[in-house]
Amino acid sequence: MQCPRCLPQAGTSWSRIQGPKLGGREIMRMLLSPSSAPGARSSFILGKMLHPAGRLCSKTSPLRSFARYQGGFRESASQPSSTRPGQMALRNVASSDAIQKHRKSLSDWFSHQPNEERQFGPSFSLDTIHVDPVIRESSLEEILKPSPDLTILNQLQSPCSRTIGLQNLFDVDACRQQVKNVVLYGTVGTGKSTLIKKMVVDWCHGRLPRFELVIPFSCEDLSQSNVPVSLRRLITKKYLHLKEVVPLLGSANLKVLVILNGMEQLNLDFRLSGTELCCDPNEAVPPSAIVVNLLRKYLLPEASIIVTTRPSAVRRIPSKYVGRYAEICGFSNTNLQKQYFQMRLSQPGCDGSGSSSNSDERDNLVEMLSRNLERHNQIAAACFLPSYCWLVCTTLHFLYFTKSVPPSQTLTGIYTSFLRLNFSGEILDSTDSTNVSMMKYVAKTVGKLAHEGVMSRRTCFSDEDLQKCFEVEMKTEGELNLLNVFRTDVFRFFLTPCVQPGKEHTFVFTIPAMQEYLAALYVVLGEKKTLAQRVGKEVSEVIGKISEDVTLVLSIVSKVLPLRILPLLFGLLKMFPRFFNRLSGKDRDTIAHTMAVEMFKEEDYFNDDVLDQINSSILGVEGPLHHPEEAPDDEVFELFPIFMGGLLSRRNRALLEQLGCSIKNLAAFEIANAMKKTMIRNSRKWLPPSELMDYLVFLHEFQNERFTAEAIRSLRAINLSSIKMTPLKCSILASVMGTTSHEVEELNLSSCHLDVSSLRTLFPVLLRCQKLHLQLNSLGPEACREIRDLLLHNKCVVSTLRLSDNPVTEQGAKYLAEAIAGNRSLTHLSLLHTSLGNQGVEVITQHLAQNQHLKELDVGYNSVTDEAALGLVEVAKRHATLKEVHLYFNDISEEGKRALHALRRDRDGVQVLVFLTVGTDVSDYWAFILSVVQKNLPNWDRERVQQHLSLLLQDLECSRRQTGNPWKKAKFLRVENEVKKMLVKIQQGTL
Repeated sequence: MQCPRCLPQAGTSWSRIQGPKLGGREIMRMLLSPSSAPGARSSFILGKMLHPAGRLCSKTSPLRSFARYQGGFRESASQPSSTRPGQMALRNVASSDAIQKHRKSLSDWFSHQPNEERQFGPSFSLDTIHVDPVIRESSLEEILKPSPDLTILNQLQSPCSRTIGLQNLFDVDACRQQVKNVVLYGTVGTGKSTLIKKMVVDWCHGRLPRFELVIPFSCEDLSQSNVPVSLRRLITKKYLHLKEVVPLLGSANLKVLVILNGMEQLNLDFRLSGTELCCDPNEAVPPSAIVVNLLRKYLLPEASIIVTTRPSAVRRIPSKYVGRYAEICGFSNTNLQKQYFQMRLSQPGCDGSGSSSNSDERDNLVEMLSRNLERHNQIAAACFLPSYCWLVCTTLHFLYFTKSVPPSQTLTGIYTSFLRLNFSGEILDSTDSTNVSMMKYVAKTVGKLAHEGVMSRRTCFSDEDLQKCFEVEMKTEGELNLLNVFRTDVFRFFLTPCVQPGKEHTFVFTIPAMQEYLAALYVVLGEKKTLAQRVGKEVSEVIGKISEDVTLVLSIVSKVLPLRILPLLFGLLKMFPRFFNRLSGKDRDTIAHTMAVEMFKEEDYFNDDVLDQINSSILGVEGPLHHPEEAPDDEVFELFPIFMGGLLSRRNRALLEQLGCSIKNLAAFEIANAMKKTMIRNSRKWLPPSELMDYLVFLHEFQNERFTAEAIRSLRAINLSSIKMTPLKCSILASVMGTTSHEVEELNLSSCHLDVSSLRTLFPVLLRCQKLHLQLNSLGPEACREIRDLLLHNKCVVSTLRLSDNPVTEQGAKYLAEAIAGNRSLTHLSLLHTSLGNQGVEVITQHLAQNQHLKELDVGYNSVTDEAALGLVEVAKRHATLKEVHLYFNDISEEGKRALHALRRDRDGVQVLVFLTVGTDVSDYWAFILSVVQKNLPNWDRERVQQHLSLLLQDLECSRRQTGNPWKKAKFLRVENEVKKMLVKIQQGTL
């Protein structure tokens, strides 16, 4: 018989679901109180590390309507009257020390940020960084609709016309019935766990006064044991501070909220034959029975309950036990996405620095990202999931604010951590006996689709493509059920409808890099095998364990081969296990070959490097967009081999192990050995700067110092000119080059946007470079101080230093002059067009005599006048090793020219390059001077260059008239014609 006050509340009908009984003794060991010693597992573990991907907030106003209804409900409830001492105890319970300790304990745990969050800036609290998602009130009819086929229709988030605020979840329903049980569901990545985290934190800080006590449970933890336990024992075991409050839990006067997070992890059976009724909190029953009776309102009928779950598991709770269904729709409005990015990226100190320049950079990032979202780009469709908003912010932090050497994180590590945050510890379907890891299933199915797209250079996929990858091997009822769960819960996390005009009926990956990551995971896990390799791996593993058991071998082979082929394999049994081991080993060679071939694919040459490609995919491309009728640029898949290398690193293999995707140490070792020779041989070929940068990124992602050292020793000349060397790229270059100590013959970093911090990061690398090209950067006086320290270092081997077209100025010249005086390796120094002026050249002249190794000095185009030029040449004449001094394109008068002519006649071996003429002959360096002009014209003042060329032309004509030698006249005419052609092109703007 059931007592009237323990009868379940009436509600709508629900479908039944069966599941095995669960117990809970191990729960006592696993689910410890937050007040336990440091390091102990918390009382409430959300099934995965909670992260800020969609930090959901409740408004500041509490759920007061619910509190008022509770009072009326207590008056009409059929419960015995409380004694006066009991009423006083209930009035004081909310302010008791036990509740306050409970609040403090929960707050400490739920305010804890995962490592993935702390690696990219300071830990942000939920009070400062979170945005309300769109929550839509739903119904059972909508949930139980047949799952749509893998078509574009219905895959986009439907308009949320019945939105509901988080603070209104427990308000009365349309029939004016009090809502006691709420089911909050959403697909992977919408932020269900973060919502619960926010609710608990709000209650801890007094912002949820509707409830006097909040008791959170993790269904993942509850599912680990079937050992019977009472509700009171479970609570006190997890929350020791509530020991004195637990006896009051059955009272109608105590407003309690029970949170059940991740209900899909439990197999609940609401049949009386499957789960017995229990209204006694002291009765020991399996944990699943506690959950069922809580939802039946048979146990703690006055408690409010909120359940979070994935959509596929919603139907496991009969509808008569649910007062309200609510769906988290994520950031379906781009304004919410922009609000999240603004709050996240604009936090002071998110880049590790509070300087105004970095603040301007943050503002610029937010502005570019907002513009890209406004274009209705694919990134807006991806960031419908709050998890991807977190990934975007984390990637931008990695690209722009990584300043450590070596970087504490890799690009592959970001994506692996991102998937671990969303999928760690989760199986696809808890009702399936195979317990397939969700991520393993994704790697086999979505990874196959991603790999086929990479191989065929496609990013858009039709319905037929999806069916081919997902349904081709559907043989059993269990496999079909797994597919349905995947389509309901996980599909939209990885694939989204394309928003490009003309491609509305195709799917693309949420962000381009995810396709390449999953394709790499598919290959590295060995899913891309021939039939013989699959048979060989399974058979060799069995043979190695239990000898040559023919029956077992044939049972394995029969899974992948038709029976008619089995007789052909009998002859191979005599060769076990060597033969099949050899087949299995070929898989490692295939992976290594794929990595090497994709790394040096020539059709990808001259693209932006991969880090810039990722940057543009997030921030968009500045400038006019492609016309819809124009053919898009060819797809580039250079991240694919880089991700393959990154997935083999030890750290990422450890994370993948937690996801159920195991890569053994031996496999990684064999792949590295198979790849080594090919990679080193190909790296010796000439690579464009962007491809060389990708190669360096690959070596850094691989995180194998021995492999990197062997590969780097073959790089004697490194040309990264015109690559925008961000702090991250400088860190990668320093990290990779730091694996060896060999000297580099030449390092070209011209036009790389270097600054002072870049030089500091690259300092150990620059010391080992013989020829160093730093021209066309923004290296001012502060950078010259770093260069001075570099040249004065006792391990410096720099012999050629080119600093032309940098704003060195007179102050920078003082630092360089000190370096010239004390350096023992420098032989060639170019300071062409560095704004030295007379004072800068005079400072260098004063220190030049102390130098004993310099052979060439270029101070052309520095507004030098007669006195400074003559002084420099006078000192150069007496220098022991100096052979050439470049002074062209300076403001030297006719008198100065004659004086320099006189010095040149008695120069004692010093070549002074000032003009295109040498007396009545053409200078041997005329072609060199004109080539310097042509090369630097884009960065020079064109009007001033025209003036200098006009003066040189007059000088040529004057010298031609003075000579009577016809051969010399012809030579003068040739040079004059070259100068005239250059002048015409400059005036027409074609040069």
